[in-house]
Amino acid sequence: MIKVENLTKRYAGHTAIQDLNFEVSQGEIMGFLGPNGAGKTTTMRILAGFMPPTSGRASIAGFDVFAQSLQARSHIGYMPENVPLYTDMRVTEYLNYRAALKGVPHRRISERVGDVKELCGVKEVERKLIGTLSKGFRQRVGLADALLAEPDLLILDEPTIGLDPNQIRQVRELIKNLGRQHTILLSTHILPEVEMTCSRVVIVHKGRIEACDTPENLLGKVRQAGGVELEAKVGTDNGEEQLKKIPGVRDVVADGDADWKRFSLRVESGADVREEVFRLAVERRWAVRELTQRRGTLEDVFVELTHPDHV
Repeated sequence: MIKVENLTKRYAGHTAIQDLNFEVSQGEIMGFLGPNGAGKTTTMRILAGFMPPTSGRASIAGFDVFAQSLQARSHIGYMPENVPLYTDMRVTEYLNYRAALKGVPHRRISERVGDVKELCGVKEVERKLIGTLSKGFRQRVGLADALLAEPDLLILDEPTIGLDPNQIRQVRELIKNLGRQHTILLSTHILPEVEMTCSRVVIVHKGRIEACDTPENLLGKVRQAGGVELEAKVGTDNGEEQLKKIPGVRDVVADGDADWKRFSLRVESGADVREEVFRLAVERRWAVRELTQRRGTLEDVFVELTHPDHV
């Protein structure tokens, strides 16, 4: 559905993305991750036909996004991070207008608008002016807009920004359901959402792709997937320094009061240092009330690949 080849975008004195190469298959939900300024939004705008690349090529459903722009865009529903809405229009009025602009047949506009209002949970505000809506409802209206023309591909840039935890759960389920009928390219900072939603992940950093794989494979490849949590009363000991001496421990972060302290140990991939930690605690006569192994998360992978000096 998406094919990106050597995609590069340069501005005056700055390269936003450099030689990106990746593909997204029909029916796949692809997570597109990276720190602020990594080039995610630039890539999405190029794919959506909003700006040209400096070099390289991108195609949607086999159509070049610039040489065959209209054909490519007919397959896309794009929701930018900051959704541009007409705040002086009512929700239904706006969606009717957008459906007509997108070429939805006149006889089907009412049906499609009704479907997307139901799907995105905006029926309760359908008669309200968009300017009076909360950030969360505006995001939902933007998602409804992206779905109007029944596109094969949805490009969603931070769709859950500004939503509360309950709304985030609802959008997660919505995206999962949409993945049964649509290909989705999803950019988000909420990494647990990506783990639960996406079949594959692209991580970009400083305009280049650092990794492209399934979340499970990324966790297996990263050199520190997971860690150990210890809560102990260490007295006058410097617990951090003692724990750092254990083979396989790469870093220790301590938190807590002067009495009980919690230590988060980052360890080498595949290492289980709990026995050594327990042995140390016995030798130093520490009182221990928790010692658990923490499963690696996509956040560990993200930090490892984009901030290697911080781990």
